[in-house]
Amino acid sequence: MYKFGVIGPGAVGAVIGESLQKSGCNVTLLGRKAGKVHIERVKSSKAVILPVEGISEATGSFDYLFITVKGTQLEGVLPFLEQLTQPNTVCILCQNGFGQLEKFQIPHAYQAVVYISGQKKGQIATHFRDRILILPENEVTTKLKEAVTESNLDIQLSSNYHYEVWYKLIVNLAINSVTALSRNTALILQEEKVRKLCEKLIQEGIAIAAAEGIHFEEKTTEEIMGIYGGYPSYMGTSMYYDMINGQAMEIDFIQGFLYQKSREHDLYTPCLDTVYSLLLASEMGG
Repeated sequence: MYKFGVIGPGAVGAVIGESLQKSGCNVTLLGRKAGKVHIERVKSSKAVILPVEGISEATGSFDYLFITVKGTQLEGVLPFLEQLTQPNTVCILCQNGFGQLEKFQIPHAYQAVVYISGQKKGQIATHFRDRILILPENEVTTKLKEAVTESNLDIQLSSNYHYEVWYKLIVNLAINSVTALSRNTALILQEEKVRKLCEKLIQEGIAIAAAEGIHFEEKTTEEIMGIYGGYPSYMGTSMYYDMINGQAMEIDFIQGFLYQKSREHDLYTPCLDTVYSLLLASEMGG
């Protein structure tokens, strides 16, 4: 039986760990210290409890290692990878944004495009919707998909992986920016001016992608706004929760990444430039 490890007992890590455990997989959830996490569903009184093992105390290597800490926390995880991996270990980086994979010195490391919505407060992780990880299609990822076929973790393999990466970047760009800066949930999408701002941010993201050789159809803006329309009003985003909790946000890997690409191609992106500046300013010490 394969050994699965999940580093990061936050909402994404907890959902992945629960999905694997319920299907009978041998899975260990790793965090900064030992404890447990409760996984709950919205409008459900049932909860699943998973034990968490301290990463510094973990022994033995894993066949598959899902790394679900945020980009701002990745540096703290990297020193432990040598003790948790062997030459054939497959690492799946499950984070928002793009550009972090270059920090890995592991032969089989892939960044997933993640569609798992949830939040964590204390030891309780609430799962809102989706269990999707999109990976590039190759022999290694096909084997992983087969290994978890009995679980409800939806691993999708794409022959057009970079299209999927950019699509999710653009999805994250607008909704994360407006919820973090407003310190409000998806409720703000009921305001027309906010919806218009989201549309402009999406369009700027599409222009940056085109300059990078990734082309989207005209309907993409409407399609992404439709995704936002499916969010319940009480649902926040990862950057929203980081903002209200006073934690470092993944600005460098979403807005910052897109901003740098915009500058490289000398594009006019006034909405992105504004939200990026305001997000940076929000993290300045007083």
